[in-house]
Amino acid sequence: MKFKVLRKAKHSKARLGVIETKHGVIHTPAFIPVGTQATVKGLTVEQLKEIGAESVLCNTYHLYLRPGDEAIKKLGGLHKFMNWDRPIWTDSGGFQVFSLGAAMEHGVGKIASMFPGEKSGVLAREGELEHIISKKEKFTRVTEDGVEFRSHMDGSRHFLTPEKSIKIQENLGADLIFAFDECTSPLHDYQYTKKSLIRTHRWAKRSLAAFRGENQALYGIIQGGAFKDLREEAAKFISRMHFDGIGIGGALGNTKKEMYKILGWVTPLLPEKKPRHLLGIGALEDIIKAVKLGVDTFDCVAPTRIARNGSALLLDGESLNIKSGRYWKDKNPLDKTCGCYTCQNYTRAYLNHLFKAHEMLGPILTTIHNLYFMERLMKRVRESIK
Repeated sequence: MKFKVLRKAKHSKARLGVIETKHGVIHTPAFIPVGTQATVKGLTVEQLKEIGAESVLCNTYHLYLRPGDEAIKKLGGLHKFMNWDRPIWTDSGGFQVFSLGAAMEHGVGKIASMFPGEKSGVLAREGELEHIISKKEKFTRVTEDGVEFRSHMDGSRHFLTPEKSIKIQENLGADLIFAFDECTSPLHDYQYTKKSLIRTHRWAKRSLAAFRGENQALYGIIQGGAFKDLREEAAKFISRMHFDGIGIGGALGNTKKEMYKILGWVTPLLPEKKPRHLLGIGALEDIIKAVKLGVDTFDCVAPTRIARNGSALLLDGESLNIKSGRYWKDKNPLDKTCGCYTCQNYTRAYLNHLFKAHEMLGPILTTIHNLYFMERLMKRVRESIK
């Protein structure tokens, strides 16, 4: 992987860049659509390309359990398996430790907001459970060696280590992969967060030692919760290591304002020549503010998830609930200014009908619109930096 900063904004830390991989380039700042199970739900790769997606992110944990990383390797790797010839990212599986463990214990994650201090918040990284599991039961046990967990599908026991996470991601064949980390909850106290951070740093060393680097780039992940000294310590520690890129993850505070404050602590300490990825954040206002703070890439399930629930993104930062009865006779497209396939060919009335009739085409067309919206947003961001 090669990363180059092409231009910097004059009045913020925003930067225009390009990531070069074996399977193509990613123009940054960029939003990465999430395809947990080696597919962005409901869309073909041809539709993704028409939308303008330059890369996708797949989930290590889910693909390890089904169909298995060894099976995917024998089938030619993720690119051939899913017929996608552009760059692919995979996460480390560390967030699933959070989803199956602390998330259930504390009631955060996909089941609840990642920002407990707000009534609603941006949903976290893709790969959390697709169904609600009782918070009374944790599926994981974190040790120094790694994480023991039970599959959410069949209850089978597994043990994931930094070395195994790297091996799985190598078998999957993604272009950009992440070191194994422990993601803490916003409700974890300082002492636990510090203990977890030290363990994550030991795991970062082990991930880097296990990484062979054959046509892949490895990102280290900055943890530390909402604690300034821990975040700064993590930023310095990960920056000193020979990672190809830097990921910013974990608990990002109780409110969005705290998240922006955390990014303000971290990004000034990061090396200029390495790309920075913010894990699990995808709301319009959050992306804009994070770009101004120096973040290059983002991934989040929110745009596709809300699309399946009938919410269409609009440029004013709001969303349109197409399932509302007010649209059943509306001849307008979702957005008159949008050039996506959905807005060029279908009315709000038709989409309203599809959702009311529980037809799968409704979520598909709304997903096309929302991902096109995200691509259009990032193009405007890049133009603004120019």
